[in-house]
Amino acid sequence: MTGFIRAADGSEIFYKDWGPRDAPAIVFHHGWPLSSDEWDAQMMFFLLHGFRTIAHDRRGHGRSSQTERGTDMETYADDVRILVEHLDLKGAVHIGHSTGGGEATRYVARAAPGRVAKAVLVGAITPVMVRSVANPQGLPVEVFDGYRHALAANRAQLYLDIAKGPFYGFNRAGADVSEATVRNWWRQGMAGAVKAHYDCIKVWSETDFTDDLKHIDVPVLVMHGDDDQVVPIADSALLSVKLLRRGELRVYKGYPHGMLTTHPDQLNADILEFIRR
Repeated sequence: MTGFIRAADGSEIFYKDWGPRDAPAIVFHHGWPLSSDEWDAQMMFFLLHGFRTIAHDRRGHGRSSQTERGTDMETYADDVRILVEHLDLKGAVHIGHSTGGGEATRYVARAAPGRVAKAVLVGAITPVMVRSVANPQGLPVEVFDGYRHALAANRAQLYLDIAKGPFYGFNRAGADVSEATVRNWWRQGMAGAVKAHYDCIKVWSETDFTDDLKHIDVPVLVMHGDDDQVVPIADSALLSVKLLRRGELRVYKGYPHGMLTTHPDQLNADILEFIRR
């Protein structure tokens, strides 16, 4: 089924909920500027393996309200809390990609006891992306200013450039470029709100998840491609796993940021093995 929940400020959050209500639940958190459709390959895989699969469109993204309010990680995580409570999920596994990895981290760190069993972070933005005195290895703010400038000037072109280029590694020599994958990425991005996407760049580049990672007490699988050109592994996964109490790192040689789409068979199998332990 699909539906909407009403967030604390009245915004409507779209969600999908597939599978038996009494099956083990997996909640998927998508990346910027996409929607829950990013998870098609994973939702179908886990549905066919007997799970209940749930994914929402973050506010300002996909089919959710194109609100200009609440573009911050606190509100994103609170929207997830409301969805989890609405569906009364207990012992769920939360899987987040990129910005969704940050959202999942913030939610899991603050979830009520019994709500979360495990978490998986795929190409996640954690612990923090932007360079600062406290984070000297991060990316300079000019990188993110470039995204903002390009988005405000011509969002449609930017989204083609990202999908055709670094997101899936299609800019690498010898890459097997999928035009359908590029079009699907573009379709999802253009469905959202330009202002929400613009404001979200600050959220995914500057939010610090250090304390959240330290606080999480459930097992967490950290998955990252070593050719991720969007969220460099040295600034993210290699640091995140050291902050987690029960973290496990899996590095995928040559895999890009969008490896959930380019290599779903490998990632789905590894996630399934982690969940079933």
